[in-house]
Amino acid sequence: MGDRYASFANSGPGRTMIKRLGLPDPPRLRRWTPGDPLTEGPVLIGAAPGGRLGDQVRKVLAGAGVETLDEPLSGGGHGALIFDATGITDVGELGELFNFFHPYARSVLRSGRVLVLGTPPATVDDPHEATAQRALEGLTRSIGKEFGRGITAQLVYVERGGEGALESTLRFLLSGRSAYVSGQVVTIGAGNPPAPADWQLPLAGKSALVTGAARGIGAAIARVLARDGADVIALDVPAAGDALAGVANDVRGRAVQLDLTAEGAGARLASHLTRPLDIIVHNAGITRDRTIAKMDEGGWNSVLAVNLVAPSRINDALLEKDLIASGGRIVGVASIAGIAGNRGQTNYATSKAGVIGLVQSSAPGLRKQGVTINAVAPGFIETAMTAKMPVTLREAGRRMNSLAQGGLPVDVAETIAWFASPGSGTITGNVVRVCGQSLLGA
Repeated sequence: MGDRYASFANSGPGRTMIKRLGLPDPPRLRRWTPGDPLTEGPVLIGAAPGGRLGDQVRKVLAGAGVETLDEPLSGGGHGALIFDATGITDVGELGELFNFFHPYARSVLRSGRVLVLGTPPATVDDPHEATAQRALEGLTRSIGKEFGRGITAQLVYVERGGEGALESTLRFLLSGRSAYVSGQVVTIGAGNPPAPADWQLPLAGKSALVTGAARGIGAAIARVLARDGADVIALDVPAAGDALAGVANDVRGRAVQLDLTAEGAGARLASHLTRPLDIIVHNAGITRDRTIAKMDEGGWNSVLAVNLVAPSRINDALLEKDLIASGGRIVGVASIAGIAGNRGQTNYATSKAGVIGLVQSSAPGLRKQGVTINAVAPGFIETAMTAKMPVTLREAGRRMNSLAQGGLPVDVAETIAWFASPGSGTITGNVVRVCGQSLLGA
């Protein structure tokens, strides 16, 4: 079921009506198709004195065929604004942000991008500098809510020593791949991960396992990873066998029917693998919605078993058998319900908060093994499940974000593909919401 309101709002009569009545105005989002440029206009780059990332940003964008500017275009038309705030070491210097964004706030094209680059406050010894760097989060979240017209804003913290690891993130956040990601904070660790041989096929030669792959978001993940060059193993429960086979055929991959909550599921999965996995996406999930007062024990246990216990146990089983390759990527699918909670979903929210906990607690140890672990936290995504929601709840879910619309399964898949890229090798322990900057949660 499509978003009829958004379609109407983007028509001639619709635009007139929503402007007159002050109704939500969902813009047409720029989504990526093969061959698209990263941006639809040149990128204006600014920096506070002493910034350490500007030269690297220019080098990356030049290699990607993007024009960069140190002076603004007369009359606007910028595809993106990027500000290197790493030189801000005291709160008295935060005026540099105003000096850059105030005159150029209206110069960004529709579906343009705003990126602020900083230093992770936790890695800074000077409390004055750490305070100033933490302040950047308020700026970017607010810009994401102010600029409108499909423009997104992100904060990218780069550890010292991570200057050479920027490219994968810049390519994702500036492109149409990040259409439904806004108001997010990403941390890039120190190190120099290898760049893909071909940025159009960054996952060429990689093996990927996607659970819950028979339909919806899982099917989209399988297709995007395959599009980017990965050999995909699509996994789902036996009851979804026909749909699973269809997805596996579409991506020229392999289907595995397996209930991951069953006794010995880890060993059975291992028996299907002919080599260590490069990418594991824990997408399988279920809901059994009731308030906790009305919920039975089975409804609680089944959701926790599928959404949280199974991913944790599968990780352990594969690591024990050396079936996650060095340089491997683990990506969990959480939810904004795990961040903000949700009435009638105590079981689901608990499980999804647990996925976030799994990512954050596992990241340091896995990093020593050369493996990254991150999570996406989708908001309202247009799927068969959300199409069955009561109309008032469905409309609220669509409109209660900065982009005034629901996301698509491909938006979640693109974010996962970025985490899975070889160039994202120093990005770990991150949780990125794919929610159009939902008004719910942090």
